[in-house]
Amino acid sequence: MSKNRNLASLLDSTGDVKSDALDNATAVAISNSAPSSAVEGDLWYDSTDTIQALKVYDGNQWADVKTTTCVLTNASGTIFVGDASTITLSGTGFLTDTLTVNFTQASDAIDVDVNVTATSDTAASVDVPSSVYSNVTGGNVVTITLTNSEGRISNTDTVNAVAYPSGGTTSSSGGYRYNTFTTSGTLTVPEAITVDYMVVAGGGSGSNLSNGSYSGAAGGGAGGMITATSQSLSAGSYSITIGAGASGVGSGSAGSKGSNTTAFSQTTIGGGYGGYTTGGSGGSGGGGGPNVAGGAGTSGQGNSGGSATNFNGGGGGGKASAGVNGTSTKAGNGGAGLQWSNGTYYAGGGGGANRSGYTVGTGGIGGGGDGDSGDGVAHPGTANTGGGGGGRGYYGSGGISGAGGSGVVIVRYAV
Repeated sequence: MSKNRNLASLLDSTGDVKSDALDNATAVAISNSAPSSAVEGDLWYDSTDTIQALKVYDGNQWADVKTTTCVLTNASGTIFVGDASTITLSGTGFLTDTLTVNFTQASDAIDVDVNVTATSDTAASVDVPSSVYSNVTGGNVVTITLTNSEGRISNTDTVNAVAYPSGGTTSSSGGYRYNTFTTSGTLTVPEAITVDYMVVAGGGSGSNLSNGSYSGAAGGGAGGMITATSQSLSAGSYSITIGAGASGVGSGSAGSKGSNTTAFSQTTIGGGYGGYTTGGSGGSGGGGGPNVAGGAGTSGQGNSGGSATNFNGGGGGGKASAGVNGTSTKAGNGGAGLQWSNGTYYAGGGGGANRSGYTVGTGGIGGGGDGDSGDGVAHPGTANTGGGGGGRGYYGSGGISGAGGSGVVIVRYAV
């Protein structure tokens, strides 16, 4: 016959028998010799000086009551203020059973227990509860202690509480947290942190030609784009200015240049305008107008615009490639933008407009707008990509060329 005994409750955190438990436990025989008669489940504390151990009668013999020491070797991870995270635990004596994880931080009045199931005798993980991450102060240290299912309490280890940078729109994906600025603002960094970032200027607008049945309008250049990895930011405030995309223009005009974006002592140059004649220079150059060259890009930020041929306009330059030249049968496509670490493309050039009867240029991947294909509509660059606007040919009065897409700054860091 089996009997349930809460043996662990008789032991202290070091595995020794509690003196008050023995003083008050009439079911435990205390002597330096075994009781003369016993039934299964009886307890005897052998008080012999050289032994001093608690034993249980298993029906055949007196066996030592043993518990498994719980050792916390390492608590790995970070507690992020205001956001969930996971702490990985390693050690011994987890027993592949319920493990109580205690979080303590005295100055923040945190003393919280969470029960988890250990994945093995040596490994477990615990999601930081909201009662901890919502109340902890960045820069403080949180103490972790474990208690295994036999009541043995481990040594302690500590993890750091880190406050996230704030500003812009925040999101999390793939082990990173992002601060995205689509308008000007301030990134506030509570404590030093290592980041990756991307800075993109506003795109240039396409040109708008007015020469009878001809077209040849050029695409605007993409805004300049700079990327950086593993950059150390000290605690402080960082001003960020987002460049606007250039406005579209009416008939008979070259496009307009996009506005610069500044962040972290870096300035990206606005995209060059689509040319009525030669394309404008910029972060990436605008495409050229009828039978003339495209504008130059800025080294490290973008590429040149394409030239026009036979009144098929050149495409605006992009971050990853130059704008395509117009040919005798097709307007130039915008240069391709660059795919950043978040998987999205930015800074594509605008497509050139085609001469009547020929093929329009398409915007480059990364927000570049398509050129006017004869319907009088030139497409803008996509907002917050720095894409260049498409060129607009002359198909009757009215209409404007494609505007440039506004700039963007994104900061990311591991969580």
